[in-house]
Amino acid sequence: MDRFESAKARYAKLGVDVDAALAAVANKPIGIHCWQGDDIVGFETQVAGAGNGLMVTGNYPGRARNFEELKADFKKAASLIPGKKRIALHACYAVFNEENGGWVDRDKLEYKHFEPWVKFAKENGFGIDFNPTIFSHAMMKDGLSLSSPDDKVREFWVNHAIACRKIAHEIGLALNDTVVDNVWIPDGFKDIPADRMGPRMRLKDSLDKIFAVHYDNVIDTVESKVFAVGVESYTVGSNEFYMSYAASHPGVYNLLDNGHYHPTEVVSDKIPALLCFFDKIPLHVTRGVRWDSDHVVLFEDELKETMKEIVRNDAMDKVLIGLDFFDASINRIAAWTIGARSTEKALLFALLQPNARLKALQDEANFTEKMMVMEEAKTMPFYDVWEKYCEMQGVPADDEEWFAEIKKYEKEVLMAR
Repeated sequence: MDRFESAKARYAKLGVDVDAALAAVANKPIGIHCWQGDDIVGFETQVAGAGNGLMVTGNYPGRARNFEELKADFKKAASLIPGKKRIALHACYAVFNEENGGWVDRDKLEYKHFEPWVKFAKENGFGIDFNPTIFSHAMMKDGLSLSSPDDKVREFWVNHAIACRKIAHEIGLALNDTVVDNVWIPDGFKDIPADRMGPRMRLKDSLDKIFAVHYDNVIDTVESKVFAVGVESYTVGSNEFYMSYAASHPGVYNLLDNGHYHPTEVVSDKIPALLCFFDKIPLHVTRGVRWDSDHVVLFEDELKETMKEIVRNDAMDKVLIGLDFFDASINRIAAWTIGARSTEKALLFALLQPNARLKALQDEANFTEKMMVMEEAKTMPFYDVWEKYCEMQGVPADDEEWFAEIKKYEKEVLMAR
C-alpha cells in the first residue's frame, strides 16, 4: 500500500472521506489578488502608488511594471498553485491603449479598459472579482473620499464606484459568472475627531447612491477596518457601521478581512455568527502581525480555524474566499505561491477533519472524547493527501521543486527588468 492509500485508510478509520475532501477543495475557487505582483502601483502613470492608509515595504527586484509583465507573473504563480482561481482586480489596473482611447480618470472608467483582463481570464479559465480603487489619488482630500464634507470629492468617488459596479456587471456577462465588487475606503482621522457621526452619515448617503442600481450578477461588498496608518484614532468605515449597513440593505455584504479587527478578535468566530443571518460572507485572507500588516499568508492556526468554520458549517458555497496581502521584501511570485498554497492547504486540512463526529460529541457533552479526537486529527498523515491533491492538479507538491521554478524565472525574467 502506498503512502496515500495508507493515509486514506487511516482517515477512513477516523470517519473522514478523503476522496470527497479532494473533490471539494478542487472545486472551491480562491481569489488571487493582482496587486501582490506590483506593490499596488497599478497602471495609472498620472498618479502615485499606494498611499492614504496603505503602505508596502521592501524593494525586491523584478516588480511587474505593466500589464504584460503582471499577466506573465500571475500566470507563473497560478501554474504552481492547485485548485480553481479567480483574479482579484483593482480599478487602478485598467489597461489603457490606443484601441480604447487611452488614459481616463477613475470616474470615467469603462468595461473596455478591462477587456484585456477578461481575455486573459478566458484563456486560462480564471474568474474575476473587482474593486474600486479609492486611494492614492489627487481627489483624496484630507484623507477622505466617500465621507468627505466636500461635495465634489464625494461626487467623484461615487461616480467612480458606480462605474466600477457597471464594469463588474459587464465582466460577469462576458464570463457568464458572478463578480464580487468590493468597496474599501481609508477614510478617517489621525487624532481624536470632533464629529464621529457626520462622516458616517455622508458615507451612508454615498453608499446609497452607489448601490441604487441592482445587478443580478454582482455581489456587492463593503470592507470594514479598525484603523490604519494615519487614521489611528478614527475609521469612518468601522465594523459596526458596515455590518449595520449590510444588515439593513439586502444584497450588500460586510467583507471580513483577517487583519481588520482588534488583535484579540478572530474571523473564525465571526463566520459562524454571520452565517446565522447572511447567505454569503465575503472573506479576505491575510496575516496581520500586531496590526493589519498584510503579511503573506502561512499555514497557521487561525487560518486553519477559519477554514474549519467554513467546512463545519457547510458554507463552501457561501463564503467567498479571496487573498489580500502584499510584500515587496521577497520574491513577489513566491509570495503569491506561498500564500495561495497555504490557503489551499488549510482548506484541505479542514475538509479532512471528522466534523460530524466532533459535533455529535459536543452535543452529547462528551467533551473529553471530543478533545481527544481533535488532537488525534492534528497529527494524521495530512501531507500524503496534500501530495496526492497536488499530483491530481498537475502542480509540484514539494516546496523545493516549485521554488526552483521561481528561482529560474527570477534569473531569466525578473532580473532582466
